[in-house]
Amino acid sequence: MRLPYHSAMVRFRLLALALLAVPAAGQLARLVAADDLVIDRSCSIRAPEGPLVDARGDGLLRIVADGVTVEFEDWLSGDVDRPQDEFGGCAIRVLAKNVKLRAPRVRGFRVGVWASGADGLSITDGEFDLNYAQRLRSTPEAEDAADWLFPHDNDANQWLVQHGAAVYVEDARGVELARNRVRRGQNGLLLDRVLEPRVYDNDASFLSGWGLALWRTSDGLFSRNAFDFCVRGYSHGVYNRGQDSAGILMFEQCCRNRFVENSATHGGDGLFGFGGKEALGEKPAGTEFDHRRKGCNDNLFVGNDFSYAAAHGLELTFSFGNSVRENRFVENAICGIWGGYSQELHIAQNEFARNGQAGYGDERGGINVEHARRVRIEQNAFDGDACGVRLWWDEDAGLAALPWAKANGVECAENQILANEFRGTAIGIQVQHCTGVLDLGNRFEDVEVERDAPDGLELTAADPPPAPPAELVVLGRKRSVGARASLAGRERIVMTEWGPYDWQRPLLVRAGELDGAQRWRFLGTEPLLAVEVEGEGECTRSEAAGAAPELLVRPRGARAGLLEYVLVARSASGSQRAAATIERLDWQVRQFAWTIDPRVDVAGWRREAQGARPRPMQRLQLGYGMGGPPELGTDRFGTLARSEVELEAGEYELRITSDDGVRVSVDGAVAHEDWTWHAPKTATAAFSVPRTRRVALEVEHFELDGYAILTVELRRVAAGVRAIGDSGVERGRGR
Repeated sequence: MRLPYHSAMVRFRLLALALLAVPAAGQLARLVAADDLVIDRSCSIRAPEGPLVDARGDGLLRIVADGVTVEFEDWLSGDVDRPQDEFGGCAIRVLAKNVKLRAPRVRGFRVGVWASGADGLSITDGEFDLNYAQRLRSTPEAEDAADWLFPHDNDANQWLVQHGAAVYVEDARGVELARNRVRRGQNGLLLDRVLEPRVYDNDASFLSGWGLALWRTSDGLFSRNAFDFCVRGYSHGVYNRGQDSAGILMFEQCCRNRFVENSATHGGDGLFGFGGKEALGEKPAGTEFDHRRKGCNDNLFVGNDFSYAAAHGLELTFSFGNSVRENRFVENAICGIWGGYSQELHIAQNEFARNGQAGYGDERGGINVEHARRVRIEQNAFDGDACGVRLWWDEDAGLAALPWAKANGVECAENQILANEFRGTAIGIQVQHCTGVLDLGNRFEDVEVERDAPDGLELTAADPPPAPPAELVVLGRKRSVGARASLAGRERIVMTEWGPYDWQRPLLVRAGELDGAQRWRFLGTEPLLAVEVEGEGECTRSEAAGAAPELLVRPRGARAGLLEYVLVARSASGSQRAAATIERLDWQVRQFAWTIDPRVDVAGWRREAQGARPRPMQRLQLGYGMGGPPELGTDRFGTLARSEVELEAGEYELRITSDDGVRVSVDGAVAHEDWTWHAPKTATAAFSVPRTRRVALEVEHFELDGYAILTVELRRVAAGVRAIGDSGVERGRGR
């Protein structure tokens, strides 16, 4: 144990202390009705239905004796009527060795089980449903950068404190986690400095963070688990970011682990692995630390399904000696495998199909390895990928200066591409600025460009293949791979403000806009019986065969302003209600190319807009991505927008997403300003309208280069809400 865990948000509503001991089948039974129940012997646990509170964040139950077995007969429930981002406390704290938890059931807490120094811990047949989750700010229309997770630090328990978990185990050896189920939360099973864990037959899926997360955890066996739909930062056909979510996360020198027959589909990444900041030398590691061959090394991946990710099926960077064999990589948005700065990587006998449909520039396709060294790619099948294999070197002075790079080298060299099949890929093999690449026995069918290798390829004898792994020990009886075949495809990733939809219960969800109408979908297995709109909207319904019912809501009448409505959809299990607002702000928008830097001479920059003709827009939603206005190009353009709208007395909030500089004024007073070159940021600014009147809104925006976005949304909020200020968080990897 290192730092104590404190919950920032707990309700200090304590029940009267009650402790009851009665013999049952020769075992002590204990009733938990309040905080700080100490367990020092084997027992069964019963609990009331009412909410329980862990006031100090040190455990509602605290297990302090070695070798005890605790069986749970009831749910341990926090206050589940509160929003999930207000859940606090820890239900079960384990501070002893060889403890067995049988069928723990936890809901309404920030952490389900937190175990420290618990060698030999066993948690089996648990259920963790409806626990802590961050309220997501990304929408169907636009990503919010505040949703990025940034998991690169955890030596001070940052994962636990910031993100919560169903199960968090630290500083232990020989841990067993089996047959546990996690739903409706942010994170599943988190292991911090755990040696020789055995994790099998678990299902931690439909979460907004990580199904399984490993930090400095080695020599483990992870088999036949499901970590599906662990995702955020995705809107199908609009953006695919992932925001550091993953079915499996593996950071900071996790080595010699075996991943066998797991399903990690529909994640931000299927698996997201990173050698670590200490390994790279980005954080102090002591004078004796040797950066040679440091990373997440010598891990084995066999028979897993890493498909349908928002970003990469498997991302594993700054690492050595990993083996990826007989896995499935289908329809990952960017690429199947991303292996930046990987060395001694072996990729063999895997299936790659239709990866890279939503890539970023040349980052797309089946296998992408930047600064690849001694990477061997053999006997894989590629079908319909944007590019089959891409290896390359590029200039990155910042990374090249790190101790890891100096110790291990960053050249792209000594790679082998052998006996692979490429069918229907746009490019088969693409190699840029690499030396010593062997290309032998590869077969191409219906491939437009078989080889794109300006520096040439070597056609000489290859080294014999490495020995196959020894016979694997596989724990578990489940067949997680393929169990959710009915949910194939990234279009099945549907995000809500609390995480991904689980395709079980009925759900009424926003799905963007279509022809000026707000678009909704009614999802689930139940038929939609009736629809109505309360307020200033009218609804039309369409229902194609085999597709979810689609509902389009348009304004009723011609009035400008904020038009509020409630959409009600009825099915056999009840009604789904969704409140929304239609913006009709009648913006007048001028756009122009500029030559005067607005950060230096804003008055001169404004004068360059004088010849631009205004055009009307109901909403200010300009998501250009890597583009720009058709007539102006992609860089160095400006936008001036103005609206006058009648607003009723009340409290209002502007939600502003920008890249690059933006300034927003209300009635001539600046409400928000970020007049800088920056990555996408989202901020809010609140203002009051004391009486019904017309309010003037003005927006100025400039784009320098790269990605571009400007959205300004106006919404009414509850009385008393004030400005929140900037919530933008820039992506750590730069623009």
